[in-house]
Amino acid sequence: MDIKYMKRALTLAKKGIGYTNPNPLVGSVIVKNNKIIGEGYHKVYGGSHAEINAFNNATEDVTGATMYITLEPCSHYGKTPPCAYTIVKKKIKRVVIAMKDPNPLVAGKGIKILKSNGIEVVTGVLEKEAKKLNEIFIKYITTKLPFCILKTAMTLDGKIATHTGDSKWISNEGSRRIVHKLRHQVSGIMVGIGTVLADNPMLTTRLDNKKGINPTRIIVDTRASIPLNSNVLKDCKNIKTIIATTKLAETKNIKAIKEKGAEVIITPLKENLVDLPFLMHYLGDKKIDSILLEGGGALNYSALKENIVDKIISFIAPKIIGGIDAKSPVGGKGIAFMKNAILLKEMQVSTIGDNLMVEAYLRKEG
Repeated sequence: MDIKYMKRALTLAKKGIGYTNPNPLVGSVIVKNNKIIGEGYHKVYGGSHAEINAFNNATEDVTGATMYITLEPCSHYGKTPPCAYTIVKKKIKRVVIAMKDPNPLVAGKGIKILKSNGIEVVTGVLEKEAKKLNEIFIKYITTKLPFCILKTAMTLDGKIATHTGDSKWISNEGSRRIVHKLRHQVSGIMVGIGTVLADNPMLTTRLDNKKGINPTRIIVDTRASIPLNSNVLKDCKNIKTIIATTKLAETKNIKAIKEKGAEVIITPLKENLVDLPFLMHYLGDKKIDSILLEGGGALNYSALKENIVDKIISFIAPKIIGGIDAKSPVGGKGIAFMKNAILLKEMQVSTIGDNLMVEAYLRKEG
């Protein structure tokens, strides 16, 4: 029964995807006499937490009920009062929690409050599923660095474009819909100047049945050479846009970009390129908790080399184009010896129509 109701709580939590960053995704269900009498989820950053919404939606007195929560209830004052004390006040008898809160401000304190007030607490129910749902929050709250997803789309022979540079479209419509869902989920989307010059993308979110949230657009441009008529600069007064550049950029270029409404960040030079670790710390300080990296081979290689990537999602189409000059998802100088190859773990493969979708995490230990 605990698994059944926790699954429902996790389903509710997913409704908040894209709206709660940098807060976690949380769902809650209140059960009394084997019947759900209240449920809620964290709907928007700064809004009521899942537990409070569940209480507000309760159809009868919650005294003596069991509450299911996907994340340990908060115990500190933030934008809202502590939920742990509200649970005690409402006289809940038993609380089932999927995962403890990694936030150092909570980290077991919410559970301690419940137990010290005589409430039975069970933890770890569907913990693995809860942690995967909140992988962005876990990384950000413990490091203050964005969770970075590197997304690629390639042919079966590992090409992201033909030798002429043509790339529309490699992946199918289903795969591209998933990419827009990813854009809706994250706080920022990053590409290099090469992608802007080749594709002139909008980098916006387009969903089928609802309005998507547009992430902050981040363009890595060492010399601030982005054309002023680029799509990403046409509406950057409405969609936050950041140009990350260096001291190699001309002052007139920086001034012109700012006049378009974009923010310009001047990072240190690292091997004559934008310092990506510096940029990640800057973005984290700006509460950008997650990045979808949709760059070309050069930026992808730099990101992997600098160890800022946490997860890779690759769409593979049943197409072959060949060509020694056709680009691959990861360019740059490359790895010299196989023993030094970048390793992945927890790989999962699924099908999206005739495309394969491969998800894996960077193996960073050791």
